[in-house]
Amino acid sequence: MLDTGGVSHSHHHQPGPLADASVRTGRVSDAPAVGLVQATVWRDAFAGKVPQEVLDAFEGPAFASAWRRSLQDPPSPLHRLLVACAGEQVVGFAAIGPAEVTDETVSETDGEILVMGVHPQARRDGHGSRLLNAAADTLRAGDRTAVLTWLPADDEQARAFTDAAGLVPDGAWRERVVGPGGETVREVRVRAEL
Repeated sequence: MLDTGGVSHSHHHQPGPLADASVRTGRVSDAPAVGLVQATVWRDAFAGKVPQEVLDAFEGPAFASAWRRSLQDPPSPLHRLLVACAGEQVVGFAAIGPAEVTDETVSETDGEILVMGVHPQARRDGHGSRLLNAAADTLRAGDRTAVLTWLPADDEQARAFTDAAGLVPDGAWRERVVGPGGETVREVRVRAEL
């Protein structure tokens, strides 16, 4: 027996710090927060790349309405919205689903990160990595064998993030129409085996 010198020590420890960062499946009630994060992320990402009237259309309530409809009636059982939280606050999101088979390099067992973003004020806290890992785990649980996503070709920060995570360009690219005058942004596809 340990001799404590007659001093009584309490064995009631204070609980350690609770995790204040997490990822969970999105709920209909998350739609307003996800809409706000998406509007902020897109305004930041597309500033100077799309016409101002397009940037002005990136509004939280409009995105929230679309998320609410999608969460109430998902396009498929594999479609999911994952949300990154700092405490109770939604600070990021990732929408996943089966990959659209657009060419011979995409298979029926591929999954896709359809859209993902972390609020600019919450970046560098690991939320993006947690979202990416949760997306990969959820797709793997849905019997997907690979994950792919599209990134703006000139977004060096996004490319560095996905490169570090093992998602590499597979040679595919597309011009996404982003403006009412037919303005486009070039995107490249990155993928990783699961």
